[in-house]
Amino acid sequence: MLIYNSKTHRKEKFIPIDKGKVRMYVCGPTVYDDIHIGNARTFLVFDVIRRYLAYKGYAVTFAQNLTDVDDKIINRANEEGRTAAQLAEEYSAAFITQMHRLNVQDPDMRPRATREIEAMQEMIEQLIASRHAYVAGNHDVYFSVRADADYGALSGRDLDQLRAGERVEVSDEKRDPFDFALWKAAKPGEPSWPSPWGDGRPGWHTECCAMIHHYLGTPIDIHGGGQDLIFPHHENETAQARCAWHTPLARTWMHAGMLRVDGEKMSKSLGNFYTLKEVLDKYPADAVRLLMLQTHYRSPLDFRFEFLNGMVGNVERLASCVKNLRWAAKNAPQDGSFDEADRTLAGAARDAQLEFTRQMDDDFNTAGALAAIFGLMNAANKYLAEGGQSLTTAATLRAADTIQELLGVLGIDISEAAAEDELPSGLTLLARELTGFAGDDADAAAKALLCARQEARANRDWSRADAIRDGISTLGLVVEDTAAGVRLRRNRRA
Repeated sequence: MLIYNSKTHRKEKFIPIDKGKVRMYVCGPTVYDDIHIGNARTFLVFDVIRRYLAYKGYAVTFAQNLTDVDDKIINRANEEGRTAAQLAEEYSAAFITQMHRLNVQDPDMRPRATREIEAMQEMIEQLIASRHAYVAGNHDVYFSVRADADYGALSGRDLDQLRAGERVEVSDEKRDPFDFALWKAAKPGEPSWPSPWGDGRPGWHTECCAMIHHYLGTPIDIHGGGQDLIFPHHENETAQARCAWHTPLARTWMHAGMLRVDGEKMSKSLGNFYTLKEVLDKYPADAVRLLMLQTHYRSPLDFRFEFLNGMVGNVERLASCVKNLRWAAKNAPQDGSFDEADRTLAGAARDAQLEFTRQMDDDFNTAGALAAIFGLMNAANKYLAEGGQSLTTAATLRAADTIQELLGVLGIDISEAAAEDELPSGLTLLARELTGFAGDDADAAAKALLCARQEARANRDWSRADAIRDGISTLGLVVEDTAAGVRLRRNRRA
């Protein structure tokens, strides 16, 4: 398996630090508002990476933090006349809810900054003792970037070529403009905690580094986030680990590309800013996942609602194919022989699984993996269309299982949409009335009605055929002609 390492700017063979195990950390949200679809893309990407590593047999330990104390949280809480803790709790719960709606798995550990103060203070004390950090006159504590000879190694930045104030906080208390806060002295009306340097709160760059070391140990196998975090956030994180514990923070650094809407940067001023909740209120999660996985995770993603509408149709096509395969398997003749068409479909399922793995092993190429799944869907539809009465259970079930399994690795769950419609009990009464059917089994009643309708049509008895069709319609069902035969399904437009 090859993974692109943001630090080395090349694909590298993935070899976990501990055989068969992967320790993985992804920076979580600052919980001051509902997350937008750009945030969602990053979290979805690493959810798929985690799922695939587990699919490959690795024991994955996955951690993701919640930043629940920050300037943005404090400012908004003050504007709304409530505490920072109240605001953070509301949006922490909202974030978790939307992740569940998007079918993003919960992390094994979800530490919150406000509950990890002790671990952060221990790290800061080590940095001060090793002269990589200093206490300023106002009781802020700063990391001294010039004391770290390797600072800039992750992002490739040269401090001497950067302007003071570019994505860094400028303060007269700093020895160098690029020094960053490890601990911020308390201000009136702000949450704070006691420390050896006075009451205060942690800096943003401090928390993840301390949490990783505390929960996962350092170095970890994979550290991920959006590309916008490479500098200064991830650069600052790895500098702290290197200087506090004399070890890299992570062996492999992974970063997801940015999301644009209709080709433009997402911005409230442009009117193209969308929260994940807004999108999921209108579109199914599987369609959103399918759209976001059509583009390689390192590439920019152009989010368009016309594309998303198309993904809704694609999810339905996949579900319909699996449903048709399972229905064909259920109705295949028990003595059906495994012929050339069956061998072709079984081969297509095997090839799709191999191609899916090949693409995902190449830096998690979800676009190529999806192409393999859709290729199998096309082969299955052709098999159903040309198979007639010679379809076999083994071939159809293998294709159906493979499509669902591979989609599941990507977090796309079509099981509900692909499930057979439950037939209403009134179907048996209708069959008794129109065909003389005797029994209580709805499936048998459906077959009796369809056979009677087919016989009436063959005899050009249109009034009887229409009566059966109309009776079926009153139960909220429609007659559907498929490549594998005629069946009843729920009328979704009723």
